[in-house]
Amino acid sequence: MKQKFPILKNFKIFAIISALLCITGLVSLLALPFGMNLFNFDIDFAGGTQMEFQMHDVELNADTLNEIQALVEEATGVKPNAPQAIGDSKDQVMIRSTSLTSEQRQAVSDAMNEKYGLTEDDLLSSEDVGKTVGNDLKKAALVSAVIAVILMLVYITIRFEFTSGLAAVVCLVHDLLVMLTVYVIFQIPFNQNFIAAALTILGYSINASIIVFDRIRENLHTARKETFEEVAERSVWQTMGRTINTTLTTLFTIGMIFILGVSSLRDFTLPLLIGILSGAYSSIFLASSLWGFFRKKFRKHA
Repeated sequence: MKQKFPILKNFKIFAIISALLCITGLVSLLALPFGMNLFNFDIDFAGGTQMEFQMHDVELNADTLNEIQALVEEATGVKPNAPQAIGDSKDQVMIRSTSLTSEQRQAVSDAMNEKYGLTEDDLLSSEDVGKTVGNDLKKAALVSAVIAVILMLVYITIRFEFTSGLAAVVCLVHDLLVMLTVYVIFQIPFNQNFIAAALTILGYSINASIIVFDRIRENLHTARKETFEEVAERSVWQTMGRTINTTLTTLFTIGMIFILGVSSLRDFTLPLLIGILSGAYSSIFLASSLWGFFRKKFRKHA
């Protein structure tokens, strides 16, 4: 029989790789209370300016939205968020950026009027969004993540045992920190998309870990002289094909959205792609090893 690469025995190697992937996100997170911001906080979190225009017969497709973004950057010297088509008929455009002066707002209005034949009446709104909204979103994101993790811990503890739930939670934190690292390195706008992407990854990652845990539990019932590590190793390889196939199928779908979608969708799908890869990595290379580690620490008879 062909010898397979021992996953659990090489846990230290995978742990070191994970630490390197997570360190940037962790440091950036810990630096926030000290006034050091390494994230690219969007208007949702940092406050800024929001302008809305009535575009009438102008088709707001991906090319037009990218054109508007470039137009605003040229007029103000500030690169705005990806403009969005809004309204029931999608005939209005919303432009959001960091705070603009009155002169910069007028420059945007003049540029839009000249480019698309608009009038002053087509500027539907021009307002500042305060940081208070951003603070509320930060709290909502944190509370949502904490509640989700606690409920998952309770569920896995009931279905398996506390040590497996603890292992799954560590993997979830790992995946979120990897996502934060991606946000910092690529300076992806940190907005409401992060909340959606993070909660999506939490659900995806925990599902992948549960698949492996379920196989381990089944094999433990029939194991005779095998240790937990031997059973876990065998279980990981038994579920490897399913994990890889599920991951690739998901990556292909989201990858097409990333390639063909508008810039606002790319800002959402890039961390999602990284999070899915991270979830597959943690479920294969970390989850079972962590379960075995916690069993030794918290159980008298592992």
